[in-house]
Amino acid sequence: MGDQKESLRKITHTLAMKNEEISNFICTLKQSLDNLEANSNRVQEDLESECSSLHAVLDEMKENMLTRIKQERASRTYELQSQLSACSKALESSEELLEMANQTLCSSETDGFTQVTDSHAAAVTMAPAFRLSLKAKASDNMSHLMVDFSQEREMLQGLKFLPVPATPEIQVSECQVCDNTVTVVWSLPEPDSKIDHYILEHRRTNHEGPPRIREDYPWMVVEGIREMEHTLTGLRFDTRYLTFRVRACNKAVAGEFSEPVTLETHAFTFKLDAASAHQNLKVEDLSVEWDSSGGKIQDIRKDKNRTNSPMHSPARSALMSPKRAPTARPGRDRFTAESYTVLADTVIDAGQQYWEVRFDKESKAFAVGVALRSLGRFDQLGKSSASWCIHLNNWLQQSLTAKHNNKARTLDCPIPNSIGVYINYDEGILSFYNAKTKQLMHTFKTKFQQPVIPAFMVWNGSFSVVTGLQVPSVVQSGQRKNSGTSSSNRRTLGGKRWVCCSLSDRTLQMYDSGCCECWGYSRCRLARFPVSAHPFTELLCSQLLVQGYALSCLLSLPVPSCSFPKR
Repeated sequence: MGDQKESLRKITHTLAMKNEEISNFICTLKQSLDNLEANSNRVQEDLESECSSLHAVLDEMKENMLTRIKQERASRTYELQSQLSACSKALESSEELLEMANQTLCSSETDGFTQVTDSHAAAVTMAPAFRLSLKAKASDNMSHLMVDFSQEREMLQGLKFLPVPATPEIQVSECQVCDNTVTVVWSLPEPDSKIDHYILEHRRTNHEGPPRIREDYPWMVVEGIREMEHTLTGLRFDTRYLTFRVRACNKAVAGEFSEPVTLETHAFTFKLDAASAHQNLKVEDLSVEWDSSGGKIQDIRKDKNRTNSPMHSPARSALMSPKRAPTARPGRDRFTAESYTVLADTVIDAGQQYWEVRFDKESKAFAVGVALRSLGRFDQLGKSSASWCIHLNNWLQQSLTAKHNNKARTLDCPIPNSIGVYINYDEGILSFYNAKTKQLMHTFKTKFQQPVIPAFMVWNGSFSVVTGLQVPSVVQSGQRKNSGTSSSNRRTLGGKRWVCCSLSDRTLQMYDSGCCECWGYSRCRLARFPVSAHPFTELLCSQLLVQGYALSCLLSLPVPSCSFPKR
């Protein structure tokens, strides 16, 4: 019966998820239809506008050219008419002089003939006809104003829609998500030299599937990308996924967006549980400030998906099954007395997590670490077996210590401006780092029997927490190195003897791995050679030195009490 219910519950859950996908797809189709209508109207209006612009240019050019033809005709007409008028007057004057001269020649009177002849000869000589140019001042040829628009006509007939760049494809296998940095790589179906730049858009989401119509976060746009990859840095992963899409642009138009690609962003995100805070702590989002007045009612803003109790877990949120669905638990009491503490609202019960905290170095006291849910309301961090922390004390004398179960170990390192906290719940490792340099400050090695919660304490000071961070690669690398060294050293335990060579003083020492614990604290990869007898020979020492093993790092290790003297 129980198995049948469980099977039905799973099938029902699967069908509900499928229905949600179908509903989302229906909304997408409806949105696509609306977009199609709007985009069609837009491009039609653009076409009409461009054609009207071409008509306007042609009409303007036509008017200008017609005006020039008219001006040319008017100018030449004036020149020719003026010349015609002058010629007509000269011709009329010449005809009068000819008629007068003919009458004089035909006259029979002799008196005064010589005087009249001279007068007429002078008039004829000065006739306007002799001063006229018989070459037209203007030509009647207008061929220089002829037009031939055959090439332009061909260009107009060759008008087409703009060439749209091909749609890129995001190469998921080449994309990288690391150190709160995302590198997105894409390609084109074929090379296109006309591509000017790319536009990349990304959006936070908590849904793994295709983009939904009603998303909680908007698209963020990155423009002007010249290469076919782009790296986003300094991100804060406060959602489970990031969705990316990209499109290519030439100098005229942008192409279609690529198919959206969703990349998972593994990061630890939590909020501060203001309900657990000491009344002298003023909690605002991820910031806490000491308030000496205390007792004031603070606004506790609750996320709709969270409760006052730290019941959330990164492991549970990553993979939730009906069997593991958490049940509601009552919220814990406020810390009081001298326990100026506030807890996070998310428990850690699996995996590796990392977060950072920036604090006021002038605070009288500050502590950061993790605690069990059973931490008492009067308990101070590090003073019971239920909490582990790094504690800064500026009261009377400055000190930086690692505290657990009321035991403190002074740390010989500079006090940083911010501390990074790394926890590997499964391996029982809690490490503290200088958040800027990633220098290891201290490591607790234990075995967590219960889920733990990020915990903070401040007195006469303030701090702010940075969440949504991935475990830095340098931290992971250091942890793997330490874990690998410890594991290999544990494998050597068993009575065998190993030789280590230090080139700095050209000496050989033999350590008994069965009693020398220094191997477990070694952070260097050392060459070790099993031998069956002691003492060593000079020949063996010479052979090791010739092979060039770089073992000068051995000098940084404590010398075991059982090491043999030099020979």
